[in-house]
Amino acid sequence: MSDGFGAPPVIPPEFQIYDSYVEDPKWQHKFTAIYASIIGAAIVLSLPRLVRAMKARREFTGLLGVWEDVSGQRRYVSMGDGKKVPERRRKVMAGWINMVTSVLLWSPLGVGLTLGQVIISVVYIVVVLVCIVTKAPLLDNPNRAGFIALAQLPVVFLFATKNSLLSLVLGPGNGYEKLNYVHRWAGRGMFLGAVIHGALWIRNHLQYGLPILGQQKETSGVAAFALLCVIVLSSLRPVRVFFHQIFFYIHVLSFVSFFVTICYHTVYAAPWIYPPLAFYGLDFLMRLLRMRIKDASLTAVDREMTLIRVHDCDGGWEAGQHVRLRVFFEGRVFESHPLTIANAPPATSCLSSPTITLGARVRGDWTRALHTYARSEEERLESVLDAKLIGPIDVPVQVMLDGPYGGCRLDLGEYESVILFAGGAGATFTLGLLDDIVGRCVKLGRPNGERTRRIEFAWAIRSFGCIEWFAPMLLEIAQTAAGSSLDLHVSIFVTCLCNPEAVPPIPNSVVTIERPSVQAMLKTLLAPPAADAKEEEERDGLQWVGDGGGVAVCASGPESLTREARNAVARLAPTHSRRMGGIALHTEAFHL
Repeated sequence: MSDGFGAPPVIPPEFQIYDSYVEDPKWQHKFTAIYASIIGAAIVLSLPRLVRAMKARREFTGLLGVWEDVSGQRRYVSMGDGKKVPERRRKVMAGWINMVTSVLLWSPLGVGLTLGQVIISVVYIVVVLVCIVTKAPLLDNPNRAGFIALAQLPVVFLFATKNSLLSLVLGPGNGYEKLNYVHRWAGRGMFLGAVIHGALWIRNHLQYGLPILGQQKETSGVAAFALLCVIVLSSLRPVRVFFHQIFFYIHVLSFVSFFVTICYHTVYAAPWIYPPLAFYGLDFLMRLLRMRIKDASLTAVDREMTLIRVHDCDGGWEAGQHVRLRVFFEGRVFESHPLTIANAPPATSCLSSPTITLGARVRGDWTRALHTYARSEEERLESVLDAKLIGPIDVPVQVMLDGPYGGCRLDLGEYESVILFAGGAGATFTLGLLDDIVGRCVKLGRPNGERTRRIEFAWAIRSFGCIEWFAPMLLEIAQTAAGSSLDLHVSIFVTCLCNPEAVPPIPNSVVTIERPSVQAMLKTLLAPPAADAKEEEERDGLQWVGDGGGVAVCASGPESLTREARNAVARLAPTHSRRMGGIALHTEAFHL
């Protein structure tokens, strides 16, 4: 064509046909850039804590699983009597930052998330909706919603896998159980995009009289959407709590089927499936490296608690971490359950035997079957052996460990005062932290300059008999701390008036018959006592934790207790954090 005809005419924007296969992938990339930037910012903010954890050799503990010291050369030795306490350093900046950010710890009733987590979840859904509706003719061509739904697959799997690179770079205490709420909300965002995409296409087909089923694209799309519905419905909390194994199997099988059907539905799905497969492959590889088969023993303490001691475990975990446990008994080898390790590694622990101690409270069918098995085997062994001569009988079993995972995000040695709250079996978490910090300060002589001076250990239980669950461990830890520079006080709150003679003699401990209030206890412990009230507080067993060196608060147990602890710190931190040098919080809620 001759140049004399000039430039070709430009079609006005209002008459241009929207090409979703060109424009919508651009929005997928924009969405990916947004969430990647947010994750990058979170990693940058976590760098100081990550560096501190690496210096203290906490960051990569347990990366390759639990190990046994066969040679006997990897044990630590005591570095002193623990009487020297580092000089107090007032954490002014930490106090100011804590005062500002403490409001994010507030946990609205019934939500199950903190205010900070709610903000992150809302921002995520808003970003999803903005990327779906911006400059998109959804009524005529709702493909954008489908493209954005696919773009969320990497997020869903990144925050779902138990072994994630993201957990490592965010530092200790940011395991899969802490990040899983992002996985749930990403799944809901993905389902939202699928609903918009599918509903509007069905509307268009009905409007123009086109068949909804029949063609491969439409049929595979409906099948993929049906599988997403199954995943969402089976992920509701009642299903997770009461039918967890069924939930797990449905979850895995449905996502495998979804990947197949979505690839039949659109050729644009493949690039977004590769990252989830890579995340899952890494998770599977790390699980293989962490799995151990060990000899263990079961002890049925009472009608509610079964203690599991895994033998020949010398390291590879941190206090506060948990493992996923399979016990080989009565054909229940395919069930694994998360249980928190109740003691520190032997190199640090105040306890004598190199074991991993786990507590399984009778709640569901698996813990009930385990307890019944332990009881029946004890009776069988008693009929064969003379139990009066050999003492308590431990039932031998074999177990498979997968882990460790999780842990406490706080290094308690960085804080002058430590307050540990626990409810019921939640004491496995705080007991492990107590064993660790007492061992570091007394047994090892503060090897990393631990500044902890005083510890308040509070435990709420239903009956006096529950104290026997962990009384021997508490007794050993308290005896280790006695006579040292560490001020340890144990407060046990019993909510049932039954068998008070069952209280064991634990040094520097007080047993109170009442239902504790976390906020009232924190307020008493953080507020300086008046001169005339000091004697009364000492009589009640509550000692003021002092000021200047920072306060670490850890709470574990039922969700109601951890929510109360978060709200209490959120209320008290603005008025006390500057004077205390900052109030840090870590919670472990026992729920699915």
